[in-house]
Amino acid sequence: MITVSEMIQKIVLNTPFLEEGLACGIINLSALARQIQPQMEKELIKPVSTNAIIMDLKRFSLKIPKTSPQQFQILKKINDISIRSNLTEYTFLHSGTILEKQKLLLHEIVEQRDKFITFTHGLYEVTIIVNSCLEKIVDKVFRKEKLIAKLSDLSALIIHLPDETVHTPGIFYLLMKQLAWENINVIEEVSTYTEFTIILDKANIDRAFTVLKNFLWKT
Repeated sequence: MITVSEMIQKIVLNTPFLEEGLACGIINLSALARQIQPQMEKELIKPVSTNAIIMDLKRFSLKIPKTSPQQFQILKKINDISIRSNLTEYTFLHSGTILEKQKLLLHEIVEQRDKFITFTHGLYEVTIIVNSCLEKIVDKVFRKEKLIAKLSDLSALIIHLPDETVHTPGIFYLLMKQLAWENINVIEEVSTYTEFTIILDKANIDRAFTVLKNFLWKT
């Protein structure tokens, strides 16, 4: 039989942002207890007092891990966020000829070293993100490939990360959580060893930059 404590943990972990709200102490426990009481009584098939729920919520909130010292040190080292604008994202169906088209595209733009370009190969799809000025070249090179989606008017936030990020749990989560809290939609994420690139609509880029800047440089 599931206990009250286990039921509370299940509800909290399955409710977006509730865990963070409890960890930050910004949730009214009495109001939350009253809200989840009917659900708990239904699943536990017995009465549960709001006081019992409040006490278990308090105990659970104390167990929620805060930012670790290791994460804190990593975040303190992040001092470089770049913005690239006027980007376009293509997604094509994976095919036997897609790699040759990728090589041809790179050959076409070999002299344009300052241009933004990323390739992501999945099992069934290939996504390419380029400067919008390269659209005509991409359209020409990939004209015989099956286009699944094309998104224009995009921008990128490029976060330069310390080497030790790759061995530190939770860094990407901490960054993305800030944007989610502000209801900023993320279209795509791309990463290399020390770069984390977040693709957004250009309308959101300034707000996203401000949110991450305030988070990182106040950490």
